[in-house]
Amino acid sequence: MTAVKVMNRLLGIILVVLGLAGVIWGGFAWTTHKTLVDIGPLHATQNVRHELPMPPVIGVMALAAGAALLLMGRRA
Repeated sequence: MTAVKVMNRLLGIILVVLGLAGVIWGGFAWTTHKTLVDIGPLHATQNVRHELPMPPVIGVMALAAGAALLLMGRRA
């Protein structure tokens, strides 16, 4: 297997996973912790939620592109 085939396969797998996640969940969300106060024994933090919405069409396109890359690798 050549390096190009390995990269296409890896990119295809990544696109399929991201496409499925986009279609199922409609995007990605993560939480970060922000320190507000840190004075001696007094600590105050805030959880900040970040969201990256993804339209279902983008998820389907990523899924199709990933599947195409995986299929091209098998046929070549």
